[in-house]
Amino acid sequence: MDYIEAEHPRPRHFLLHLSDTHLLGGPGPLYGAVDSEERLRQIFAGIAASGARPEAVIFTGDLTDKGEPEAYAKLRRIVEPACKDLGAEVIWAMGNHDHRGNFRAGLLGEPADGAPVDHTHFLNGLRVITLDTSVPGFHHGELGAEQLEWLAGELATPAPDGTILALHHPPVPSVLDLSVLVELRRQSELAAVLRGSDVRTILAGHLHYSTTAMFAGIPVSVASATCYTQDLNVPVGGTRGRDGGQAFNLVHVYEHTIVHSTVPLGAGPTVGEQVSAEETQARLDAAGVRIPDHAPRTTGIPVQARRRGLAPR
Repeated sequence: MDYIEAEHPRPRHFLLHLSDTHLLGGPGPLYGAVDSEERLRQIFAGIAASGARPEAVIFTGDLTDKGEPEAYAKLRRIVEPACKDLGAEVIWAMGNHDHRGNFRAGLLGEPADGAPVDHTHFLNGLRVITLDTSVPGFHHGELGAEQLEWLAGELATPAPDGTILALHHPPVPSVLDLSVLVELRRQSELAAVLRGSDVRTILAGHLHYSTTAMFAGIPVSVASATCYTQDLNVPVGGTRGRDGGQAFNLVHVYEHTIVHSTVPLGAGPTVGEQVSAEETQARLDAAGVRIPDHAPRTTGIPVQARRRGLAPR
């Protein structure tokens, strides 16, 4: 049979994007209302049941609510075994609720100093850079001159499959007025570094709802929180957090585009016919349609992490 090829081949890379887990060191519910640990466990159980096999799971900050060492230990106990089963690398970014020293010691096994936590990771030709936008003692975001200089140096050499930038505070407008108090400040300085670079998309969190925008000509995808979310259907000008609408994002990296897809927590009743993978393939074959595999890239670039100020370029 002569097959018709689908318009797009399989993606070159597949990642998961989670944000704002807000784990506590103790057993109580977050803000007396939500079990943030259980919500995270539910998400990973759903991922495992789906059969998804991402290359990496990227967390864009506010991993803990109070920066407690016990909360980082709890996070590792949940995430690391789950990601090992998925065969996925874990990539962490700092948030305003995190503590730099405890973050370094608890997640990275590094000395507990207070310097910004900025890293470069390579995933078989795809570069992922995490920037620490946190300001100790405050909830808004900023990037220092040294961080921007380091970022410019990293981006001076393009990566084979381009770069994904992951940070906590998104450089986009928020539809909730109160978020202006905790937004990323001096965004124009970051834009000046990113224009003309190989950054293909920006991943962020912080807002506790899913949204997309453009920044310096680059698509921005903000993942909703896994703990609690903001209800956007409230009287204009107000805010309301809720134990509902938790979600994470799938990130499929194609040669010429990146697709971000929001996956809500939980599943509703089945509507219509549920089609298995085997039946899907059978129907594609019957229609004479084939989705071509993307040729694997052989770049010679090892999977590694490079941390600002800790290793030579």
